[in-house]
Amino acid sequence: MGSILDDLSTDNPILKELIASLKDKITLKTIPKGTILQMKGEMASKVFYVKKGCLRSYTIDNKGKEHVFLFAPEGWTIGDMESHMLNAPSQLFIDTLENCEIEVYETEFFNNLIAHQPSMGLQGVFKLFKRISVLQKRVIMLMSTSAQERYEDFLETYPNIVQRVPQKMVASYLGITPEALSKIRGEMARTK
Repeated sequence: MGSILDDLSTDNPILKELIASLKDKITLKTIPKGTILQMKGEMASKVFYVKKGCLRSYTIDNKGKEHVFLFAPEGWTIGDMESHMLNAPSQLFIDTLENCEIEVYETEFFNNLIAHQPSMGLQGVFKLFKRISVLQKRVIMLMSTSAQERYEDFLETYPNIVQRVPQKMVASYLGITPEALSKIRGEMARTK
């Protein structure tokens, strides 16, 4: 699996030098399953790129119920953008669902990259717009589609993780109970 830096490849020698100088601000880590990488209430100072494994971000409401916000399998980047952008306490926990190999990027990495090469910031903005569009689609679906339609979209968005994460987490992501998800899966299996 690649790296965020793969998206920044260029023939520009000045940019190549900048990218090389920023590599020491990236930490490659192997993290065991079940490790919390970010706690709700902390100031988010890291972004995680998944080389191997699967991460998730989630929140826990006042009643103790978990609500999955996002899954991040191989090739995905995950962090609390609101905390980074607004310098506010994180609203999300981030943990490992499998043994993972991740690249850890400090906020400083992105700040340096954008300060020295604004066009690289523009590439980041396009990636951010893509992420926002996925989240916008998800919110609209939560408001206006059936649970089965949301599950079908989940299967399209995350085709490689449905067997890798517990059904209760998938149900949480969809905003339904595990029992409702089981019923949907059964109905879909019967209609195939």
